Amino acid sequence: MRLDPAQFTLSEKVITINRVAKVVKGGKRFSFNCLVVVGDGQGHVGVSTGKAREIQSAIAKAVNRAKKNLISVPLVGSTIPHEITAVFGAGRIFMKPAAPGTGVVAGGSVRAVLEAVGVKDILTKSLGSSNAFNVVYATMKGLETMRSKEAVAKLRGKELAEV
Repeated sequence: MRLDPAQFTLSEKVITINRVAKVVKGGKRFSFNCLVVVGDGQGHVGVSTGKAREIQSAIAKAVNRAKKNLISVPLVGSTIPHEITAVFGAGRIFMKPAAPGTGVVAGGSVRAVLEAVGVKDILTKSLGSSNAFNVVYATMKGLETMRSKEAVAKLRGKELAEV
C-alpha cells in the first residue's frame, strides 16, 4: 500500500553523507551519497539514498525518494507492539518495547529512524555490521513487519475481546 506524502507533515533528517570517487583518465571525479530519513512522528516513515555531484542535490534526491517509500508502523502508545529481530545484509537489529519513560535506547542511525516514526520508548541493540546503510534498512525491515494485535486477530479470523 503506497502512502501519499502530501497528507503528512514530514520532517527530514540526514543520517550519513559519504564522499565517493570515480577514477577516470584525468584523475578522480568526486560525488556524494547520503542516507536520509523522513517521518511525521505519528507512525509514518521513509528512508532512501541519493547520489549527486553536490551535497544539496544528493540530499534533495534522497528526500524525494524517501517520500515515495513511506511505510506505516503500528504503535502502541509510545512504543512498538512486540519485539522483533530484523536482518538486512550483515546488519542485524533487535528491537524491544519498553515501559513509558524509558526513552529511545538506540544507536545513532537507528535512533534517527525511530524518532522519525514517533517512537518514544524502546530498547534496541545493533548486532553484526555497524554500516549505517545496512543498520537503517534492517530497522526499516523490522518496522515494516510489525503487526498490531488487531491485524494478527484479523489474520487468524478472530475478534478481539473488549477489555
